[in-house]
Parts: sequence; C-alpha cells; structure tokens
Amino acid sequence: MSLATSLPAPRSRFSTLPFAIGLFCLLWSYAFVAGKIGVTHCPPLILLAARFSLAGILILGATMVRGDWSLSWRDAAIFAVLGIANNALYLGLGYTGLQSVSAGLGGLIVSANPVFTAALAALLLGEGMTWRKASGLLLGIIGVTAIVWHRLSVGTDSFHGIVFTLASLASIVAGTILFKLLAPKGSLWIGNGVQNLAAGIVLTPVALTFADVHAIDFTPGLIGAFAFLVLGGSILAYWLWFHLLKVCGATAASAYHFLMPPLGMLFAFLVLGEHVEARDLLGIIPVALGIYLVTRPAKSVS
Repeated sequence: MSLATSLPAPRSRFSTLPFAIGLFCLLWSYAFVAGKIGVTHCPPLILLAARFSLAGILILGATMVRGDWSLSWRDAAIFAVLGIANNALYLGLGYTGLQSVSAGLGGLIVSANPVFTAALAALLLGEGMTWRKASGLLLGIIGVTAIVWHRLSVGTDSFHGIVFTLASLASIVAGTILFKLLAPKGSLWIGNGVQNLAAGIVLTPVALTFADVHAIDFTPGLIGAFAFLVLGGSILAYWLWFHLLKVCGATAASAYHFLMPPLGMLFAFLVLGEHVEARDLLGIIPVALGIYLVTRPAKSVS
C-alpha cells in the first residue's frame, strides 16, 4: 500500500509510540537491503510472487481464524486493483532495478515518493500546494537528480537499473493517487492482505513464464532475506504503519519518512559494504529535508 494515504488524525497518546516509530523506520529502511540480498540469489519476479502470496495467505488466514473480516466486496476489489498497481508493479520494477543499482540508491529514490505525490495531488486532486510543499518538491528533485547524476558519471550504478527504479517511483506515486481517488473503506490491515494476495496471484504466472526457477540459489542469506521481507516487511512493518496512522494521523506519520534515505544508505554500507561518497551524503540532505517539508504537520491555529 502507498505510504501517503489520507486518513483522519485522532489526537491520542500512546506510551510506546517512540518505539513503534523507530522500529517502523528501521524495518522499512532495511527492506531495500533485504531485497538486494534476495535478488542476488533469486530472480526478482519469483522472489516477489512468493513473498506476496505467502504474506497475503498469512494475513487473510489469521483474519479468517479470528472471524474479523470487515471489508465489503467492492472495497476488496479496489484493494486487489491497488495491490496489482502498488505491490506488483511498484516492487516488480523496483526489484528489477535492484539487480543493477545499489540498495542505498534504490531506497533513496523510492523514499522521495511523498514529495512527488504532493505535487501530483495538487495537480489532479486539487490539494493545496503551499510554499512549504513547493520548496520540499524542489529540494527532493535537486537531491535525487544530484545523486543519480553522480552515480551515472562514476559508473557505480547502471542507467538501465536507475530507469527501472525511477519507473518504480512513478508507480508508487500513481498508486497513491489511485488510492485517494478510489478511497476504499474498511480495515487497511485486511486490505493489505488482499493487496498482497492479488499481487502474488498476478505475478506467479508471469514469474513462472519469464523467470528461470533453476536460477534460484538457496542460501542462508536468501532464506533470511525472504523471511524478513514477508514477516518484517509485508506484515510487521505494515502493521506498525497502520498503528501510526491511527495514533498520530497520516500526515504526522509520513513526516518520519525523512529518516529513510540516511537509514537506507547506512544499512547498505553496514550490511552490503556499499561505498558511500561524500556527494551521496550531501545529496541525502535536500531529499530528507524535502520529505520533511512536504509531510510535516501544519501548525494548528488556536
């Protein structure tokens, strides 16, 4: 599901809120590193088809056991369409790009989605474009462009992979706008299960047709990455995200996404040994600041 959904923002406090925010940021940032490990040992389409299918079965299976289904057929159909657009297309393109770009760069580019979503929402949905959001958009474009241009000039990442990653960014931005337009009701948690299962059903025949099953290299690294992507990414991270949406609202929760670019680069450096240059770090600053400006809650007028 898209990260920039619009939901009511109830004012409530929760004692473990800082822990929930920190854990969510860590899980979400590390997902690109786990994805990079995964596509190194497994064709991306097969990896995603298995991830989405298993996550969807686990979420919806647990829902059925609890007897807690609270989704109409209309909303289930909408979530299925969103799953194809967001999960299958967004991560299908993103994981294909990860085969030839670094996890740090992939995470940085995609993390800028709240910035571009705000711009598109202003054009298509009539949402207000304040000077603060416009400044954030400009900073995001400058930061992403600077890092991508530098990576291409020194040859550390391929043009082919960057194009796929940028297409992945465009996909999640479009998916966010689609979510706002269709406005499905009901449980977002169940909707997450429907999205995962729908994406798995769509990707499985495509993966089996175009990907080589024999190319899978069953290693401890692949198994660990897959387990994290299913349990830590598709299930726990999304559960935390929905919790944050309820506790502090979509806009305030989204503001923490400015932490994703530096965390993604840090994890890529620590786990994968990816080289991070000073110019990369300088490029992170405007991107992170741009995300913060776009998603920062507006000051209430008393």
